[in-house]
Order: sequence, then C-alpha cells, then structure tokens
Amino acid sequence: MTRFQVLNALLHFLAFYIGAGIGSFLNVVIYRLPLGISVNKPRRSFCPSCKYQIPMWQNIPLLSWVLLRGKCANCGGRISVRYFLVELLTGVMFYLAFLKVTAIYPENPWPFLKAWGPEVLCLWIFMSLLISGTFIDIDHFILPHSITIGGAVVGVLSAWWVPSLVEQETHTRGLLISLASAALGLGGLWLVVELGKLAFGRKKFVFDKEETWEVTQPDENEPPVVVFGEHKYDWADLFMRATDRMIVTCNALQVNERSFGAVTAELWMEKLKVREGANLEEFPLEGVTKLTAKTTQVVIPREAMGFGDVLFLMMIGAFTGWQSVLFTILAASVLGTVFAVIHRVTGRAEWGAKIPFGPYLAMGAMLWVFYGPQFFDWYLSKAMWR
Repeated sequence: MTRFQVLNALLHFLAFYIGAGIGSFLNVVIYRLPLGISVNKPRRSFCPSCKYQIPMWQNIPLLSWVLLRGKCANCGGRISVRYFLVELLTGVMFYLAFLKVTAIYPENPWPFLKAWGPEVLCLWIFMSLLISGTFIDIDHFILPHSITIGGAVVGVLSAWWVPSLVEQETHTRGLLISLASAALGLGGLWLVVELGKLAFGRKKFVFDKEETWEVTQPDENEPPVVVFGEHKYDWADLFMRATDRMIVTCNALQVNERSFGAVTAELWMEKLKVREGANLEEFPLEGVTKLTAKTTQVVIPREAMGFGDVLFLMMIGAFTGWQSVLFTILAASVLGTVFAVIHRVTGRAEWGAKIPFGPYLAMGAMLWVFYGPQFFDWYLSKAMWR
C-alpha cells in the first residue's frame, strides 16, 4: 500500500471510531439527562449498579464492552448491550455522513476536508441529537428541551454556517430557510397533534354496573398501577406527558381517610383533583396512600404524540430544510405503521404500542439525510409527467 492509501484508510477508520467515541458520551447523556444528573460531574462514566467510576482503560468504545463481556470490572454487574449498540450505531452514522459528504471525491478526500469538513461536523452534531433523543424518548417518553430547543438553535446556526444543509448557497438564505423550516416543523406537527387530540385523544369505558377503580403500588420500588374492571394499566402507559389526565365518574370515592359521594376525579401525573359540583379539591399524589372508587365511567388519555415530538421536528427542520420536514412526517408515519404491523403479526402488539413517535421521526430524518433529496427529485419528476 502507498502512503496515501494508508492515510486514506486511517481517515475512514477515524470517521467511524470518532463516532463510536461520541456514542460513548451519548450513553452518558441518555442515562443522566432525564435523571437530572450533570453530564460533567462525575466526569468519568460509572457503573449503574455499584457506581464505580470507570477508568479510561476500561472505557474504550466498543472494545471494553466486548473484552469485559458486558460486565462491570468492579462488581460484575451486567452492563446492558445497548451501551455497545449506541456506540456502534453512532460510529456507523458518523461514517455514513462522512461518506456522503466526501463521496464526490472518493479517491482522494484529503484536499477537500477543509472545504467539506464543516458540513461533516454539522451532520455529526445532528446525528448525535437524533440518537440521544431517540433513546431518551424510548426510556422515559420525554424529549428534553436541551435536545429539541437547544438542537434547533444549533441547527439554525449550522444552516447559516453551511447553507448546503438546507439546499442553499448563501449564508443569509441558509439562515432564513432554516428558520422557516423550523417554523414549519413546529406549526405543522403541532396542528396534527391538536387535531389528533380532538379526534382520538381519549378512550372512554362505560360500564353497565358499578366497577371498582383503584390505584395501587404493589412494589414500592416500581411505579403505581391503575386497575378498573378487567383493565390494568401501568403508570407509564397512561401518563406519558404532564398534561395527561384520567377522568373517573365516581359514585363513591375514598382518598386516604376521606370519603366522597358522587364526584368526578381527575388523576394527573402528580396530583388528584376531586370535583363536587362547583367545588374543587386538589391532593398531591405524594401524600395519597389509598385511592379507590366505585365507578360507571372512566376516560383514559390516549396520545400518539406529545409536544416534545413537535419540538423534535422543529429541530429536524432547522438542520435539514422544509422538504425534510414533509419527508420526515411521511416517512415516520409509514415506519410507525410498518412496525405496528410487524409487532401485531409477531404477537407483540402491546410492546410495539409503547414505542413513542420520536424514534420514528429520527429514523425519517436519517433517511432524508442519505436518500431524501433523491426521493424528492424523483417524485417531482414523476409528478411533472402526469
């Protein structure tokens, strides 16, 4: 091999392994950010079981997990394979982004790194935001503002710096198109969410005879469960967002030692509201140890998307332009349908229903980065011939 071939191979390897290293940091973000733990303190990663701070030589991306066989070197506790998969996924996406930008000059990318490096860097930031947002949403059904709103700000600045991200040639047009695309993502999906709430946002159960409704917590280390009639729901299945609420029409209600007659109970993520005529009484759930009722009607929240998804699409539009917003909504809807069918066919419909919409938006955005513009051009060419 010539010196150039060796350096060229090294460059390609670095593109992948830098991604794997960033993936190691994303694992920290995914674990700590929803729990309110600083991503800088402690500075080193730690074992989820024994909190042992992992030294550098035991925290080599990809290799350490394989060599330690997915176990903590200190306590032997299991380290989830997902840590390895996040590092691998980030490495692959970084490498694909690198190939996409340098594909015009596949034989000798070195002279063009200075010209194309900023675009690669912006795509790497974008991929990192998509991956971290995806796994946080899967775990906690939330998309933190630091990823969505903060990512949108970075996206606008990136489009100004590298206008080609949004298919523009000047910095000013890149900035304006990015802002407009972010607004389209925000407004377009927000409208879909609001219309969806009106049409499908609640599910009503009406019983011919009185049924017992109660909230219990069999295991103090696990979230509560809600039981009524033949139905049983985990807390996370009902309350994905702070605005979710369950409405129970009670013939009798007991809250701790308090007894109520015919009232309407509204159960929220962190509180209980009891309405009796014009009177309203509120109980923080932290102080409620017994909650049971006799009911003939229960209305539960049902929401496929929340406002975090709206902000996530705003961030996607800021990075990639208005065509990407339209493509991502379509692709995410198709992907969601396909996965729902697969889960139903394989008998795992309940598991599939727990996947939020954010990961599908991220997959749609990734598809746009690598294949979307070609699809858009193909579609327009077909439409012009009709």
